[in-house]
Formats: sequence, structure tokens, C-alpha cells
Amino acid sequence: MFITFLRFAENRTAAPEFMAAHNDWIARGFADGVFLCVGSLQPAAGGVILAHGESRDAHDARIAADPFVAQQVVTAETHEIDPKRTVSALDFVKTAA
Repeated sequence: MFITFLRFAENRTAAPEFMAAHNDWIARGFADGVFLCVGSLQPAAGGVILAHGESRDAHDARIAADPFVAQQVVTAETHEIDPKRTVSALDFVKTAA
């Protein structure tokens, strides 16, 4: 399981130009069954992605393909999590990717 922080970077002002492509990229992550949750990092600092079900290399490649990352609107910082305890609704994240 991965949590990726997308923090606004030097090209932040270009976000509106790449927003549609970024939203399409997010939709693909959900359609592929990898993204579990996507949201804003408060206060207005960027975004966060909770993902599961792919290798670290595949996840890193997916993140690099985000138009916001490619255009330096954000910088990505990913942390890998090995869940040990969850609520029952999240038991599936305790299995290996």
C-alpha cells in the first residue's frame, strides 16, 4: 500500500492548464483498481493519493505519468505502508500487492 503526497512546486501556477489531464490520470487510477482515495492536502498544499494493488516500480511509474508531476506542478513523495491492523472494510489491504 502506498501513500503519495503531491506537494505544489515551482510551476504551481500552471495547474489550471493541466487540470483536465490530471483529472483523467486520476480517473485511470480508479478504473485500474489501484487508487483507493484521492484528496486535497490542506491547506491548499497539493494532494494525497492512497493506492494499493501494484508493485513499487509500477506505482512509481504511474506517479511519474501524472501530468502535474511531469510538468512540475507538484513534486511527489511516496511512502510504502505495510498495514498490520485495519477496520474490517480495509482487510484487503493487508494482502501482498
